[in-house]
Amino acid sequence: MRKFFTTLLVVLLGLFFIIFAVANRHLVTVSFDPFNSATPTVAVTLPLFLVLIIVAILGVIAGGTATWFRQHRWRRAARQHEADARQAQTELADLRSALTAAQAERRRLTGPANGGSSGVVGRDKQGATL
Repeated sequence: MRKFFTTLLVVLLGLFFIIFAVANRHLVTVSFDPFNSATPTVAVTLPLFLVLIIVAILGVIAGGTATWFRQHRWRRAARQHEADARQAQTELADLRSALTAAQAERRRLTGPANGGSSGVVGRDKQGATL
């Protein structure tokens, strides 16, 4: 369902841009010379739709770059928190392995689970105490 809506949105946007381009295909001159507007040194003549699309793309790039620079603080904090979490997970794994080793050593030193007495202690098949 999501692919359908994405496809529908892309088709509608494409249709919008095609209609926009056909309706605004007359040429405009964009001048980059603020001192001489009659005969500018640097000027470009392009269709209006192309000028507007280029300006929109440049605006998206400028906005994305500004946002990327402003988010530096949070990216750095996220990297630090990720490193701290990795260190804590490593320390937890080390502590767990040390705990299991200590428990195994304690079991080895205390002897059998029946308190260290020799002989068979428990019940037989009929439930009588041995």
